[in-house]
Amino acid sequence: MSRPSMPLVVIPARMASTRLPGKPLADIGGEPMIVHVWRRAREADIGRVVVACAEAEIAEAVRARGGEAVLTRPDHPSGTDRVFEALGGIHGAGACDAVVNLQGDLPAIEPAAIRAAVDALADAAVDIATLVAETSDPGERDDPNVVKAIVSFAGPGSGARAVGRALYFTRAAAPSGAGPLYHHVGLYAYRRAALERFVGLPPSALEKRERLEQLRALEAGMRIDAALVDTVPAAVDTPADLAGMRRLFAARQGGTQVVSR
Repeated sequence: MSRPSMPLVVIPARMASTRLPGKPLADIGGEPMIVHVWRRAREADIGRVVVACAEAEIAEAVRARGGEAVLTRPDHPSGTDRVFEALGGIHGAGACDAVVNLQGDLPAIEPAAIRAAVDALADAAVDIATLVAETSDPGERDDPNVVKAIVSFAGPGSGARAVGRALYFTRAAAPSGAGPLYHHVGLYAYRRAALERFVGLPPSALEKRERLEQLRALEAGMRIDAALVDTVPAAVDTPADLAGMRRLFAARQGGTQVVSR
């Protein structure tokens, strides 16, 4: 085992968002948000890209732009479960050796960040790879909505290609003492066997306490490595986030360079 040779990107999407209902089809710059995410995944150029849809209207929007989509049950408890079900409905998916779970609310994610997660699976001992970015915002330290990753880097934790072993994830400010804090980016690259094992595990005690499903993998002894990227891609969770994303895309279309976060 080494870096996967046939990764598959699956983007879970559902209309029933609590804070922003119908967000996969929210218009951003003349296109549904889910289409933007699908395009960023295609631009990463790592393999096939499929949208796992809870509703037919999402699938129709993706297919109308030339994308591939598969319908799944609407009642999955997590995007990971939706991704796993989708594998059974994707023709030829049995040949893939890794699955990237890319959230459907990251329309401005850099394609290089998606590639970085797959590159972090180059070590055969790694079951799951994810992303982190160093945060310099003092407000994020104590914000429980910002998940912090405690990562052990072999050397200085800098540079887009740095990869370290994730020891824990928490909503608290951690670790203590002087040094960087790492903001977790919720994108995962699973080895195929690791995804199958993960979805078969029951929710763990720390997972339920922190409300972070990746802790289920750590408690089961699975190894997660994290690739360090330059920025945290802005997610669209609320109407205010959507308005900000629309401004970002309008600025880009107008030729003004704007960073996502």
